[in-house]
Amino acid sequence: MDSFEIGVILPGVAVQRRDGLTLAEAARHAEQAGLDGVWHGDHLAVGGPVLDAPIALATAAAVTSRIRVGTSVFIPALRALVWAAKQVATLQYVSGERLVLGVGSGGGAAQWAAAGVPFGERGRRTEVALEVLPRLLAGEPVLLPEVDAVDANRAGQPVQLAPAVAMPPVWVGNASMAAIRRAARLGDGWFPSLISPEEVARGRAGLHELAAGHGRPAPVITIGGAAHVGGGPAAQAEIAAGISSGYGRPLAEVAGIPLTGQPAEVAERLAEYRAAGASHAVIGISGGDWRAQVELLAEVKGLLLR
Repeated sequence: MDSFEIGVILPGVAVQRRDGLTLAEAARHAEQAGLDGVWHGDHLAVGGPVLDAPIALATAAAVTSRIRVGTSVFIPALRALVWAAKQVATLQYVSGERLVLGVGSGGGAAQWAAAGVPFGERGRRTEVALEVLPRLLAGEPVLLPEVDAVDANRAGQPVQLAPAVAMPPVWVGNASMAAIRRAARLGDGWFPSLISPEEVARGRAGLHELAAGHGRPAPVITIGGAAHVGGGPAAQAEIAAGISSGYGRPLAEVAGIPLTGQPAEVAERLAEYRAAGASHAVIGISGGDWRAQVELLAEVKGLLLR
């Protein structure tokens, strides 16, 4: 049986308060349950309480020893390139090289305005970051591209960061064709969220073809999902409605996306994604007590690996 890893999105501030647990407790619980990764989104100003992703994941790394820590997804283009590189390098260092760098260029326009970054430049800035990050993390002297250059760099002074760290795996988020092209050229993985197994299979075919054209190995595929293990039809309908309204997608298109039902049913659903080419899933818990859901996801993982 092919392996399949399951990670979980760490609880947000509201869920931490509701369920009476801290970020550190949540990370330890996921590791002790036997999951493979803890993940955190990267948001700036979204109208509600959110934590800074690198600091949250550093907290998780400090209280765990085995589990991956991952960004779901880090948005380097919101930051000056050198600061983005320093955050990534520090998180890789303090985690003992357990970081998986999910990368995206999304988020609402208000977030980009808050960062002072033109929304229309997000794609170009993301490409530049992915091209330059490996050299910055390796400790090489780098003359920054003009998109992020300060006066000294415009005068030809390179930037060199230390300590040097290994470049973490880069999983490019989003299901768009632009993201698939980016993953094929610059990534180690493709990380679409809230899509069907059929969409994964179609994306995989294009991903492999594009990667081969660049002379690169085929990136791994990770799916992002929303789950309420043990939840019934009402839970599925509620989660689907939230996806529809939050992402502006037709309800009929997303009705089958939520991962609900008993652990065996969720395992069967994830097996469909595995058959389509995915080898990892990063799950956002969308109902039920967070600790109990983590334990049920660990049960799902055990069923998948039988």
